[in-house]
Amino acid sequence: MALVSRLKTLKQTANLKKLDNAQFNIQQMGRPFAACSSVGLHSVNDCEIIPSSRALGESSTRFMHKNGARTGGSEFDRLPVWLPMRGKGPQGNNLNFARFHSSQCAPAVPRERVECVVVGAGVVGLAVARELASAGREVWVIEGASDIGTGTSSRNSEVIHAGLHYPQGSLKAKLCVEGKDSMYAYCQENGVPYKRVGKLIVATQSQQVPLLEKMQTAGEANGVHDLRLLEATDIRSMEPELQCVKALWSPSSGILDTHTFMSTLQADAEEHGASFAFNTSMLRGAVTKRNIELHVGSTEALTPSSGKGVDAILCANYVVNATGLYAQSFARKLDGLPVDSIPASHFARGCYFSLSGVKSPFSHLIYPIPEDGGLGCHVTLDLGGQVRFGPDVEWLPELMNGVSLSTQFDYSVDPKRADRFYSEIRKYYPSLADGALQPSYSGIRPKLSGPGQPSADFLIQGEEDHGVRGLVNLYGIESPGLTSCLAIAKVVHSMLMNHEC
Repeated sequence: MALVSRLKTLKQTANLKKLDNAQFNIQQMGRPFAACSSVGLHSVNDCEIIPSSRALGESSTRFMHKNGARTGGSEFDRLPVWLPMRGKGPQGNNLNFARFHSSQCAPAVPRERVECVVVGAGVVGLAVARELASAGREVWVIEGASDIGTGTSSRNSEVIHAGLHYPQGSLKAKLCVEGKDSMYAYCQENGVPYKRVGKLIVATQSQQVPLLEKMQTAGEANGVHDLRLLEATDIRSMEPELQCVKALWSPSSGILDTHTFMSTLQADAEEHGASFAFNTSMLRGAVTKRNIELHVGSTEALTPSSGKGVDAILCANYVVNATGLYAQSFARKLDGLPVDSIPASHFARGCYFSLSGVKSPFSHLIYPIPEDGGLGCHVTLDLGGQVRFGPDVEWLPELMNGVSLSTQFDYSVDPKRADRFYSEIRKYYPSLADGALQPSYSGIRPKLSGPGQPSADFLIQGEEDHGVRGLVNLYGIESPGLTSCLAIAKVVHSMLMNHEC
């Protein structure tokens, strides 16, 4: 029974009519045998198990349900169609099943054996699910929210980065360059809207020019070979409203429709057999000798007062932790994973402001020199040509290592933050009028380094790092996570299938 239908059945069904594929276990209680439903029966139901005359074979029989008087005494011809039950009673195949009440038989939590479970349906989780499913793997995706990409994946600049901002040899550099090429190819092949608008990284003061030259050298070392330094006159012909002394031109940077991209990844994964369960969270987990067990239930069950509990236990050969902001929280819930393998978490909120009442002044992405914790308050375009400015960097020290799987993040935008935006934007766009900026949205970055520290790399953790076979943890997947997602998926697939995790 697929994860989606199993969980929906467990959450929505109040009688036996929909439990067509319910599995039953034999428990010997002296003589005769008693049948206990592994999915559980509501206490208002009085159920009788009746053996069928249609025997399966020497060591098995078939049976059907018949409802008792308290549910109207109706007989369900289709319930559960006819199911095999192994075992022999004192009369051979014609087992003498005992009548029982569910209130006297504690319901067991169903267990599902699965090959791969991807936890998190953000852009990286979707890319991993697609990669594994396309390779013929059985893939289940569980997501705590009601839809795909409701967190960091839908709260970013929607930029396809070239790969010039990251240290040589880092995963960010390598996977961004690989991911950029893969993303353009995927968008072209699958009709995902995108545009190579190009990016200008600007020096607004002469003392910043050496930093541009250093970025060009670093970008070329990372494999970005189309970078050019432009003089002010060349820049003015491209962007008349832009004021700077020099700029680094990255023609292969672009933008895309992130939501269409994620929907296409989901459809691609489903076409190859992947199943998705939304509003479903891991409540706890454990590493066993054979596999990794995830106890899952409704996301409401994360709140103890909800009265909800575990709906199913997934026994997985492979688990990918792609939970983004919750990656460390997920890891801490996994019994048997060494605590010292879980990195410290830091969070930084970034706010965006839109430009209103003014015709869009730019046709390219405009980036200042990067700042601590981010790439600066830059100009981002959507595919309709509308301009947004941001994100800024607001560190959230109160959340450091204090996030649980039930934490609700604050994505509100304080209009007062616009004051700093005006001063920063006017360094390269002096014509920005007072009152032109309106609060748009915010996102939160899952970071592995804090204020004043060098920016940390992606951390893709496998067995050699934490000692758990079949588990990959994805930590600190911030920018350029969107650009890198297809390349990250290939790394995860390789780690899992080569048993390197």
